[in-house]
Amino acid sequence: MAQAPNILFLMADQLRGDTLTPEHPCVAPNLKGLAARGVSFARGYTPNAVCSPARASLMTGLLPHNHGVLEVTHCTDDDQSCLRPERVHWAQQLRAAGYRTAYFGKWHVERTHDLARFGWTVDGESGRPEFHARMKTGRATGGDAPPPQGRLLGGATAGYAARPFFGVADDAKSHRQLETVADLGAEFIRDAAGRGEPWCCFLSCTMPHDPYFCASQDRARYDAETLALPPNARDPMTDKPGLYRKCARVFADLTDRERREAMACYFASVTQIDREYGRVLRVLGETGADENTLVVMTADHGDFLGAHGLYCKNIGAFEEAYRIPIIAAGPGIARGAVSRARVGLQDLGPTLLDLAGVAPIPSPDGRSFADVLRRPDRVAGPDAGLAEYYGSRYRLTQFVYWEGDWKLVFNGFDFDELYNLREDPFELTNLAARPERAGDLRRLTAGMWRRLRETGERHVVNASYPPLRLAPYGPGVAESVQAPEGVQP
Repeated sequence: MAQAPNILFLMADQLRGDTLTPEHPCVAPNLKGLAARGVSFARGYTPNAVCSPARASLMTGLLPHNHGVLEVTHCTDDDQSCLRPERVHWAQQLRAAGYRTAYFGKWHVERTHDLARFGWTVDGESGRPEFHARMKTGRATGGDAPPPQGRLLGGATAGYAARPFFGVADDAKSHRQLETVADLGAEFIRDAAGRGEPWCCFLSCTMPHDPYFCASQDRARYDAETLALPPNARDPMTDKPGLYRKCARVFADLTDRERREAMACYFASVTQIDREYGRVLRVLGETGADENTLVVMTADHGDFLGAHGLYCKNIGAFEEAYRIPIIAAGPGIARGAVSRARVGLQDLGPTLLDLAGVAPIPSPDGRSFADVLRRPDRVAGPDAGLAEYYGSRYRLTQFVYWEGDWKLVFNGFDFDELYNLREDPFELTNLAARPERAGDLRRLTAGMWRRLRETGERHVVNASYPPLRLAPYGPGVAESVQAPEGVQP
């Protein structure tokens, strides 16, 4: 009987979905090469565009309203945004099936950092107890002091301290952490060679998250003057929620040259990730494990990087923050295919368990897309998706629902948004208030309610109290409007 496949999981923090496509100017030969020998998703998305909720969805296969982590854990009190303890993680299923597991790098799923509770183990089993200590300390000491040639942000806003934004910093803490994560992953793979047991190794770095600090050798790969600003960089957002415009004020004084430099530093950070994860992929080949290893590359969320005049993520439900790279390669997976199935982070755990032949985790939200990976030319996969956002430090409620080419953003704090992503990929024109689009708004709202009910959301679905009737159509519209033929959630 053939050995169960190994799993190598590569994760970045705040990596846009477009950066690893063949046509993108970002230099990432190793990760783009991974996509060329596997399946990548043109419509991969995060269920929440901030770290902890997205990562908790990845681990549990659940949407945030079901796993309980609604904000980044360090922004809330200890009794808030807590992962519900009864939720099963896919690494626990792998452990139960005889997999050896290891996790190196940023966790940020929940606040205990007791990874063994969730199926991830290294110390003792690997015979290398120094792994854990090295992960804490990295290769060197020092902090993230703003580089003298970098850009500070926020100092012009009265009462707010200046904050590093972008620049060259060869010894930044995030760089050392990335190198350490790659070192530990390579050592784990070498140590696992010849053991005869399947393994799952998860590598998680903190780049290219802002501040966009990059290494000088990677920054030298880019000419900022040749980088084009996004087509929506000067979107006045007059047809969008006022909160978006309020957030954009923070970045309003950036010059076009500085905006291009920020892009160059961000892309250079991705190049550094590619170099370090490329080392791990080479070790996979050197040990002969590549023939029986499923490799996944993804991120927790994206980054606006100047789109609509915004940076980072949080305020704004635009594609640049919600679209992420989802790439899978390995045994049983088609080669060189791009799928238009809409899949999310919450689907990855069920998919890996399916490909490994391991018992699934209970989840009303995450669904395996293993059939798409095996036969992307024959299996269309889901054409609808749901994401949700509950604010970060500032409380608010927002649901994002995709169906085919359409996207609805239900804003519990302002008026809503409706976009046709095929006709308007840069989301410049909000159609929600257009009378001629009332039918589309009704249909998308019905789809949103239908998906929320399917996943057991009960707070907004049951908000019938008159002052809380903020959606353009109530939940009852889900019964009167049928889903379009061929649309799969």
